[in-house]
Amino acid sequence: MRGRKQKERLLSIAAALLLWQLASMAVGQKLILVSPVSAAIRLGQLFLQGDFWKTVLSSFLRIESGFFLGLFLGGALAVFAARIPFGETMLWPFMTAVKSVPVASFIILSLIWLDRSGLSVFISFLMVLPIFYFNVLEGMKSTDQKLLEMAEVFRIPGGRRFCYLYLPQIRPFLLSACRMALGISWKAGVAAEVIGIPDGSIGERLYEAKVYLDTAELFAWTVVVVVVSVLFEKIFTGLLRRIFKRLERL
Repeated sequence: MRGRKQKERLLSIAAALLLWQLASMAVGQKLILVSPVSAAIRLGQLFLQGDFWKTVLSSFLRIESGFFLGLFLGGALAVFAARIPFGETMLWPFMTAVKSVPVASFIILSLIWLDRSGLSVFISFLMVLPIFYFNVLEGMKSTDQKLLEMAEVFRIPGGRRFCYLYLPQIRPFLLSACRMALGISWKAGVAAEVIGIPDGSIGERLYEAKVYLDTAELFAWTVVVVVVSVLFEKIFTGLLRRIFKRLERL
């Protein structure tokens, strides 16, 4: 079943590349839409540049720092909201505002508050914070109340209570939040870099590609963002599943 799914995904990628090629041929102007071949050639040239990996690593560290800050703080606030009376009510206006305000508004405000080098960290953090908060909170709310009452009666320690009662309920919600938040963190983080233009970032390279009308480089860096985001999502969610399994065996 897994092998079949992988084959289907490869076929879908091939179909998407074919559609891209046909669209490029139909437009007939490289300035507007380059072919996947041109983008691949430009990507190969980028690989050979000395500062390519440094640029990717710089943006990766900034964006994933924001992601992990959102993960830990969002999870902690969800536990607080679930366990403390009126905790959810107290946090509701803040989380709703963060979830609803356009990312462009936060970026513009952050340019006033922060140095541009920390802009993508803060924006990534803000965008993923409500995702983790609401998902973990929903997972904790779905825990069987009778089991919680039993744990209270038998005075089960908080650590074991979390591992055996809350963790199985939170797991699917947290994994879903990670898959969603990782993509959003990269979208928001790179958008912040394009506006803030921190030195040695993917956003800076995208901005330069726009200024010089280098569409091939623009698509090449976009492919880099997609690939790095997807690879890290696979690695991180796989690691998270292993951690869950080990905790459940304790």
